[in-house]
Amino acid sequence: MEKTVSGKDNRDSGVLRAAWLIAVVTIVSKLIGFIRDIVIANYYGANLVSDAYYYAYQIPALSLILLGGVGGPFHSATVAIFSKLIPSLKEKPSNDVNKLYSAFMTFTVICFLFLSVILYLFPKQIMQIIISGGSAELINLASIHLQIMIPLLIIGGIVGIYYGILIIYKQFMLPNLSPIIMSVAIILMCVIAAPNDQKGYALAWATTIGAVFQLIIQYPNIRRLGFRWKPNFEFTNNPHFKEICELLFPAVLSSTVGQIHIYVDMFFTASISEGAWTAVGYANRVFQFPVGILVTAFLVPLFPVFARLVADKDNDGIRTYFNKGVGVLFFAAIPIIIGIMVLGLDAVRLVFERGAFDETATFMVTEALWFLSVSILPYVFRDSITRVYYSFNDSSTPFVVAFSSIVLKFFLNWILISVLGFGIGGITLSTSLVTLFNACVLGLLIGRKIKLDYKNLFINLLKMIIAGCAALFISVLCAVAFDRYVQLSGWVFEVVKILTVFGVCLLVYVPLNLVLKMQYAGELAERIKNKIGH
Repeated sequence: MEKTVSGKDNRDSGVLRAAWLIAVVTIVSKLIGFIRDIVIANYYGANLVSDAYYYAYQIPALSLILLGGVGGPFHSATVAIFSKLIPSLKEKPSNDVNKLYSAFMTFTVICFLFLSVILYLFPKQIMQIIISGGSAELINLASIHLQIMIPLLIIGGIVGIYYGILIIYKQFMLPNLSPIIMSVAIILMCVIAAPNDQKGYALAWATTIGAVFQLIIQYPNIRRLGFRWKPNFEFTNNPHFKEICELLFPAVLSSTVGQIHIYVDMFFTASISEGAWTAVGYANRVFQFPVGILVTAFLVPLFPVFARLVADKDNDGIRTYFNKGVGVLFFAAIPIIIGIMVLGLDAVRLVFERGAFDETATFMVTEALWFLSVSILPYVFRDSITRVYYSFNDSSTPFVVAFSSIVLKFFLNWILISVLGFGIGGITLSTSLVTLFNACVLGLLIGRKIKLDYKNLFINLLKMIIAGCAALFISVLCAVAFDRYVQLSGWVFEVVKILTVFGVCLLVYVPLNLVLKMQYAGELAERIKNKIGH
């Protein structure tokens, strides 16, 4: 019993150490990404050129970010299967593991190369389908951007496999830092070429160049770990490759369904106003800054733990780690929701409003962000429970659930935008409602595999919400008082207001959770106290 407890404590501390490391690295990456977005907004604003780039980018982004990114299907399939085949992280992979790796890489390159050729030959036809409500000029410009960014499709799948292998070997830093390369490439290209770039081609080329370097920087570590890619076409005789496919294909389809949701949004957004899609994109970036850090920091190190617990048939361990992971995410998410509601406009103004990005664009982004913020709680729950499904080698259930929500997404967009006239806010509100639907259905269906301890989880969530409501009320009063009585101007006013109001929010929220004896706040406080004591 002592060994079990000791092993559990070591695993706890290992996950937390990894989470802190990933959080710090992700913050750096997100900050550079934010600077990139500020630079793009400054030079291109929210108009037809920026819309063309972001419309075109959605297709290669499907490969580089959704499929091949940290938490994507290729990363998830690699972790779920290879982590069970590598008994010791201190040894080089066996010949069988290398053969499986080579087959996976070969298959990935063939599939994405085929898709790339099709997209390169028929870009205009594809963009006409995606943005049918847009002008001919927008469609033509987006088609050229798409052709420039075609290499991202092949790179995305390879990078996803690399990410998975590096994370299995507990090399968390490189996968989370490598996106900085693309951000830096875009920043440099904008500064150098944007003043003379009337069509936004510099953005597309910088994105492609950044992705190439993102691949190059991963390769040496993969070689150092002992993985060698030799073309291997044995796709039928390897049972583990069959396992990868059984996990990968539904996961890819599920991510593709998510992209279909985006295409539905693009269809409706094209009829709202010029710059609307750019505004939705920036709102998503602001949203992903804190939420992406949280989800990445905790779920990346937890996923291999889930996979090993499933292999050991340790259901109690899965329940414990699921509740701790989701509970901590909920605890951190509520202040973020409050911050967006109270300080969203100030934050968007501070970050983006300069150069070609005017007050109208600021309000468009903020409106989208307000409605998107309500999805944070179901978002972190959905992403967490999806990792549990993947650990059980089940990616078909998340796919079926995501696929069933396509009709719901279209219906909600039609009601909110075409009927009720919500505009940009309708796009992100429908996204929040669909996220809630997916989270609820996945949470119910997981009972076929394991009975999770929802009672304890949601009792703690109720305590957090009570503390959050009190913190929201005080934060609003503080923000109103700040606007009325503080005599500052420009960016200094925004910075001081954000820091002050959010600080007050935390000073109310955290102690109230401790008073209400919210379990995860108490555990975190105890860990911090022990660290300070040492």
